[in-house]
Amino acid sequence: MQLRSLRNAVDCERTSLARYFSTGSGSSAVKENVLMVSAGVEKRIGGARFSQYKQPGKELETFKVSLGGVNGSSTCRRMLINRAPSAVTGLNGSLSCGRVASARSFSSSADLPPHQEIGMPSLSPTMTEGNIAKWIKKEGDKVSPGEVLCEVETDKATVEMECMEEGYLAKIVQGDGAKEIKVGEVICVTVEEEGDIEKFKDYKPSAADAPAAPSESKATPEPAAPKVEEKVPAKAPEPKAPKAGKASRSGDRIFASPLARKLAEDNNVQLSSVKGTGPDGRILKADIEDYLAKGGKSESFAASGLDYTDIPNAQIRKVTANRLLASKQTIPHYYLTVDTRVDKLIKLRGELNPLQEASGGKKISINDLVIKAAALALRKVPECNSSWMNDFIRQYHNVNINVAVQTEHGLFVPVVRDADKKGLGTIGEEVKQLAQRARDNSLKPQDYEGGTFTVSNLGGPFGIKQFCAIINPPQSAILAIGSAEKRVIPGSADGQYEFGSYMSVTMSCDHRVIDGAIGAEFLKAFKGYIENPTTMLL
Repeated sequence: MQLRSLRNAVDCERTSLARYFSTGSGSSAVKENVLMVSAGVEKRIGGARFSQYKQPGKELETFKVSLGGVNGSSTCRRMLINRAPSAVTGLNGSLSCGRVASARSFSSSADLPPHQEIGMPSLSPTMTEGNIAKWIKKEGDKVSPGEVLCEVETDKATVEMECMEEGYLAKIVQGDGAKEIKVGEVICVTVEEEGDIEKFKDYKPSAADAPAAPSESKATPEPAAPKVEEKVPAKAPEPKAPKAGKASRSGDRIFASPLARKLAEDNNVQLSSVKGTGPDGRILKADIEDYLAKGGKSESFAASGLDYTDIPNAQIRKVTANRLLASKQTIPHYYLTVDTRVDKLIKLRGELNPLQEASGGKKISINDLVIKAAALALRKVPECNSSWMNDFIRQYHNVNINVAVQTEHGLFVPVVRDADKKGLGTIGEEVKQLAQRARDNSLKPQDYEGGTFTVSNLGGPFGIKQFCAIINPPQSAILAIGSAEKRVIPGSADGQYEFGSYMSVTMSCDHRVIDGAIGAEFLKAFKGYIENPTTMLL
């Protein structure tokens, strides 16, 4: 941002800068105005006038902008969100700034009072869109900071969205059950005064507020600069447009935007049956939507005459599918299996549980002991507590164990942080609480983010003897726990036999990070803790 004509700039400890883009009827006359204000001082720059109450020692709270020659005004309030300040150059005078405050325009329309449009938040690092599970507040309700507005279904869990400012919920734009709302897209509107609620009864967000599609915009070429046009040679005759009903092809390749491919995949639509309207017949998202709207049927994999039901995929199911597919396609898996004798482990559990119940604690499970053993083995073999980062391998100092939990909503992997430093009772309590939150679909991002290693147990709950799990990226290993079974083994004397309980454990490793010998060393340490469990208590 470049400031001009600041000959009367005033040096002050606190100077606030606000940038206003006119949207009134006179926007063609004044495109942009830069305002400068200090406590008790009014300055007019670029045709704009800025007034501020004289309140020394207080931060900028509320101000009003009046544009010379422009019909309308704008009321602004200081935002709670930190924004990177713009570069300030070309000052004719010295400008001393103690702090720069960002300002947000609530309304510049004569038809609507000051209001705030709240967009779909990004509630996890990988979130690009979300669903509205349900609204806790209703239209007309008073809202205060910290109160829950609604529940948002993200790509990993259902998260409560809290209100940041006091006011009234004037309009719910996206109702209960709204699907695939892009991050930043308006979901509701709040106002400061209760009397303004009725004015938003028929409110609809403007097209400018909608987030731009990332891929489709590239399909429409931008206007080229005149210099570039002069250098471009005469165009060759353009190829004929593809025939209706057939996609653009180069050999066997079909050209389509990423959004169009995803939408076609979600609806089981063959791209070869869709006509592309983009450059050179490229298939766009709108082409898939038109195909579906005109009655285009999804490709059915069921034989004719079979009765079936198509079950829509929840957001967590889609994300899980994409992550696991990427894991198998990009991570070189290999597997190591070891049988561990668990008689002493079962005996120790039987001795500890009466003590737990006597102290008011909950019972310790075999899975809790497995988590503790895995955490201690990772501390002993830290190479397995790492991630592949392309240019380097990141080795973690925290041992955070994700525990796979299957629910009716999908597969969740909540995390037990610093499991190597926690007692068995604490681990057991945390696992039970996290598993219950997963079943209630109420996990928060901090409940499942930041894991460094995963344990998946299908043995105890389901009796699976042995299986190979898929690595949970960006981790480099996952431990698959099978069921314990009694086996006949040779006794201490010749000709004698005895019974022993053995549990099969399979470790899936990322060969880019964990070499075979390192993986074997981890399983050796893990087996040592399982077969001599008292060493975990030291």
